[in-house]
Amino acid sequence: MTTAASTDFRFDIPLYTQAEAARAVGVSSTTLANWAKGYVHQQSGRPAVTGAPVVTCLRSDAPGGPTIPFVGLSEALVLAAVRRSGVPLQRVRPALAVLSKDLGVDHALASKRLYSDGAEILFDYAERSSDPDAPLVRQLVVVRNQQRVFTEAVEQYLQLIEYASDGYARLVRLPGYREAEVVADPVRSFGQPIFSRGGAKVTDVLERFWAGDDLDTLVDEFGVPRSELEDVVRVASRRAA
Repeated sequence: MTTAASTDFRFDIPLYTQAEAARAVGVSSTTLANWAKGYVHQQSGRPAVTGAPVVTCLRSDAPGGPTIPFVGLSEALVLAAVRRSGVPLQRVRPALAVLSKDLGVDHALASKRLYSDGAEILFDYAERSSDPDAPLVRQLVVVRNQQRVFTEAVEQYLQLIEYASDGYARLVRLPGYREAEVVADPVRSFGQPIFSRGGAKVTDVLERFWAGDDLDTLVDEFGVPRSELEDVVRVASRRAA
């Protein structure tokens, strides 16, 4: 199995708290925590339902500090795509395990091979598996031009990821914005969301706006188009509501 370099900061340095990662990919903090830590659901009189972690999570250097590395953020984005497709993640976890094994790489969800080969593997799994949930996996895949590819909902999210020469994610364009292009780049601003145009941290711009600076001032100082600033303010206001 192909492994990532052990000293690669994309894999080895925690950059995001679970709440920050959740906001970035558009899921709840509880959902992200279940992906990162796994879960055990116990109902009276029934066997416990467990789910293993599916997002890379590291030990924090301080209580409440970052635990999710960049590769974990990339994995979470893919899982958010599965969730957006309407297929319950807990029902397709066995298929994701098969996917990782058959792709032959660590961190398969953050690998370019997921984009190129993943749909074929999942389709074959759904065809041959005796798992009663296997037919659900077919909902992630369609046949287009005689090829098995991901559905539009999943593919749109996969296209938000750019890959390095080693085949692993190197940059993520964050979903949820209409006008703004907001990216997470582990080599800039410690991976925190930034505007692709101008490179300003989203949190820096928002703090200035909440402190009373008008949009024209922020456009001049940060070099970000007004339409993108308005978009980011809209998204931040909606999340805070």
